[in-house]
Parts: sequence; C-alpha cells; structure tokens
Amino acid sequence: MNKLIALTLLCAPALALAQYSNPDKSFYEHAAEGGMAEVEAGKLAQKNGSSQAVKDFGAMMVKDHSEANDKLKELAESKSVKLPEGPSMAQKTKGKMLEMKSGTSFDKDYIEGQIKAHKDTLELLRKEIDSGKDADAKKFAAEIQPKVEEHLKKINKIAADEGVKVSQRD
Repeated sequence: MNKLIALTLLCAPALALAQYSNPDKSFYEHAAEGGMAEVEAGKLAQKNGSSQAVKDFGAMMVKDHSEANDKLKELAESKSVKLPEGPSMAQKTKGKMLEMKSGTSFDKDYIEGQIKAHKDTLELLRKEIDSGKDADAKKFAAEIQPKVEEHLKKINKIAADEGVKVSQRD
C-alpha cells in the first residue's frame, strides 16, 4: 500500500503536466478549423463558381487563409497545442452540400456562407483579443483581424453586385 501511495505521489506532477493545456486551446482549434474550411471552400469556388468575382474571391481565400493557417500552425506547435487535421464535422457537411451545387446556385450559397463564416471568425478573433490568456494567440488574432474585416467587406460587395440578399441576423 505504501508503494502505491509513493508511486501516486511521484506520478502526480507528471500527470498534471501531461494534462496541462493552453488556456486558449479552443481558440487555436476553432481558428484552425475555420481556416482549413476557408481554403477548401475557396478551391471549390474557383472550380464551381459561375461569376468571376466568386472565382477571384475563392482564390484570395486560398492564398490568404493558407498563409494564416501556416502562421497559426507554427504558433500552435511552439505552444505544444495540437491542431485538428481538418475542418469541423459541421464545416465538412456544409462543404459537401456546397460541392453538389454549380452555377448561380453555387455562387449564392457560397457568398452567403462566406459572409456568415467571416462574421463568425471576427467574433472569434474579437473574443480572443478581449479575453484570451495566451499573449501570442491574442497577438495573432489582432494581426489577422484587419484581413478578415477586408474579406467581409469584399464578400458583402460581391453579394450586392450579384444581387444576393443576405439576412441581417447572420
């Protein structure tokens, strides 16, 4: 019994360290999932989009989000935060549904999805900036926020130009 107690006391610090996780792990995970979903949707927009504006926006998403994903991955590795290997299940489902569309139907759904995704991303970034605990994650969020705002402005303009009515609730 004494050996069991001694072993437990010796292992406790190691277990505590193993269970330690970055206080902003959720931010890292959600940002990574969102970034990967944006790249996949951007590739799809280049392939299935009917308007040049949608195709060009998709190309910009692939470029900009790939760069942000690389920075996030490097930062997460430096913090020993394991990132997901792909988008969330919900994002994958939305991607599969979008994949089945083409032409103006694709464009409309892609535009609406991008507006929602960028609003959600801005909310995630603002939350991290305002209440995150990891100074480097907060800095990352602050650095990419202007680019995400720029994306939202562009996709809103595309929506207006293409006649896509977007719910103000989103």
